[in-house]
Amino acid sequence: MTITLAEEITLLSLDDESGEAKERQAASWAVAGGILLDLALAGRVSVTGGRLAVTDGSPTGEPLLDERLGLITAWAGKRAKAPKVADWLTKDQAKAPAATVARLCERGLVVEEKHRVLGLFPVRRYPEADGSAERELRERLRAVVLDGAAPDERTAGLIALVHGAKLHRLAFPGEPRKEIAARLEKLADGEWAAEGVREAIRNMRAAMAAVNAATLVVVTS
Repeated sequence: MTITLAEEITLLSLDDESGEAKERQAASWAVAGGILLDLALAGRVSVTGGRLAVTDGSPTGEPLLDERLGLITAWAGKRAKAPKVADWLTKDQAKAPAATVARLCERGLVVEEKHRVLGLFPVRRYPEADGSAERELRERLRAVVLDGAAPDERTAGLIALVHGAKLHRLAFPGEPRKEIAARLEKLADGEWAAEGVREAIRNMRAAMAAVNAATLVVVTS
């Protein structure tokens, strides 16, 4: 089963048993970035000078990506010039996770459970229903990051998103964070894709870093 980068990030962020999302804010930016990167890899969008453009509006055949492609096309079409990547990520990071989880439910990889906290407040959890995709994902990440295997284009892109959102502990629980971060940095900066895709990654990482810095200021002030 081939799943999207956004779905892979979501699987890493969901607790297998409770279905609770971990590091929700950082993961939401990585999920939105994953959708955009998949569209860039599919040749549907491009990034030049930090600005986003739709280069091919034809469907990819993946519902999650095609829905987002339609939204980007409509949103960008209302602007006088190509919008900034950071502006789209800011807009979509609050909504992309729900669409991504819904796609995982459709695939049968997670199941939706509804609860009430204190008997009053409704919450949704998404425990694992089929762990095969996540097991393959984690094995692939470990092979590249820990064992030194050469990454394919999508795995390298996923690694760059994980590193940009600082989701090291979710992807590599129990491993020394400093060591993992150094390896992810090297892989994220590698020349593993066309320049346009690498520029998209750089812009997404910059946007996520800015949000992380702003969040830190709010928490410490």
